[in-house]
Amino acid sequence: MTGPAPAAGRRRVPRGLLGAVAVTVLLGIYVWAIGGRGVAMLGTGEPVLIGIGLAVLIIPLLVLGLIAREFWLAARVQRMADTLAAEGALPVDDLPRSPGGRIDRDAADVAFDDAREAVDADPESWRAWYHLAFAYDAARDRRRARAALRKASSLFSG
Repeated sequence: MTGPAPAAGRRRVPRGLLGAVAVTVLLGIYVWAIGGRGVAMLGTGEPVLIGIGLAVLIIPLLVLGLIAREFWLAARVQRMADTLAAEGALPVDDLPRSPGGRIDRDAADVAFDDAREAVDADPESWRAWYHLAFAYDAARDRRRARAALRKASSLFSG
């Protein structure tokens, strides 16, 4: 059963956004708790605890930086997807699948080869890198898919 279609002009909330916000809230609570411990250690006046407290305060800063970086990338990827959708050039998930839902490996390899050739032909094309990212994803190589999305994002000027 599907819900009502979004009203014209209204943007649909991306599926993963609620999960990302929930995890971010949980990380925020964690950062707050860790930060509180670090500040408490600084307040003791003990040199060793002050050193540990400073080290503990670095963790929340790193977490906040990583969260900001991931949300920034997600926003850029969404803008790239919107641009490709407007052009009618979004990657299409039409690869054959097994009864269990896994993409056929041979078909994924062929799609990957095509996407790789497009990047080789025009390495400065964010569109080619975006399509390569989805080819990597179909081939179940998530690490390289993410790297290709980051490369597409760095080339994207929208």
